Amino acid sequence: METTEAAYHFAALGHPGRLAIVRLLLRHAPRAVRPTEIAATLGMKPNTLSHHLSELETAGLIGSAREGRSLFYSVRLPALAALIAYLGHDCGRGRPDLMPRVPREMDMDRPFNVLFICSGNSARSIFAEAILRSLGGTRFRAFSAGTRPNSRLNPFALEVLERNGLDTSSLRAKHVAEFEGPEAPRMDFVFTVCEQAASDECAPWPGQPLTAHWGMSDPAKAEGTDAEKGLAFAKAFGELHRRISAFTQLPFDQLERLALQQHLDRLGQA
Repeated sequence: METTEAAYHFAALGHPGRLAIVRLLLRHAPRAVRPTEIAATLGMKPNTLSHHLSELETAGLIGSAREGRSLFYSVRLPALAALIAYLGHDCGRGRPDLMPRVPREMDMDRPFNVLFICSGNSARSIFAEAILRSLGGTRFRAFSAGTRPNSRLNPFALEVLERNGLDTSSLRAKHVAEFEGPEAPRMDFVFTVCEQAASDECAPWPGQPLTAHWGMSDPAKAEGTDAEKGLAFAKAFGELHRRISAFTQLPFDQLERLALQQHLDRLGQA
């Protein structure tokens, strides 16, 4: 990357509003996000957001695509990677005290700690925790939490779990803060399973776990009869079961972190 191009990119990121947009899009990556969702999350006026999006897209840091009548924005990962590499390898001359210390490989000598996050921690992330406990055997330790947890688990979710023979006795709604302290288990994988959780700010996770966004519709927003609501929860359970089943079958001992990240992203786009 040329110095002039790098300076242009840094200038685009130099405004707090534009930096906030890129941070938000990265939490959803590789998925794209509607401008209305960006504006609502960041509390930004539409005309201000439009200006910032235009500046970032002109700089080549984000891209847009139209689907029907809707416009979606996503971060351009190669451009950001090149910018980070410019800082570390060019400006920093590859100094080890400046370069991020990313683990080279997974630790195969202990179970993987996996955290699923949604906003309420009452249905989707609870499903994921229970499913991984059932499918993961001794290779995984499953946890779940919410950025804004409810006081109790959703009764439709509990009914689906019990109908599928999964233990619910130890499940409870928890705040992500329980997993951010020094005594908390160090995570190997962190997945967000709802759009709100992906948009919410969380502190950087110690140990640089692999992360991915596995967003899906909120079954708690389903309307209609109890049978129709129950069907929405059953569909959410089935989708998570398929993703987690595929996740547990990945050849972790054969994949480098970049390849593993790509697999995790593809599961989120299924």
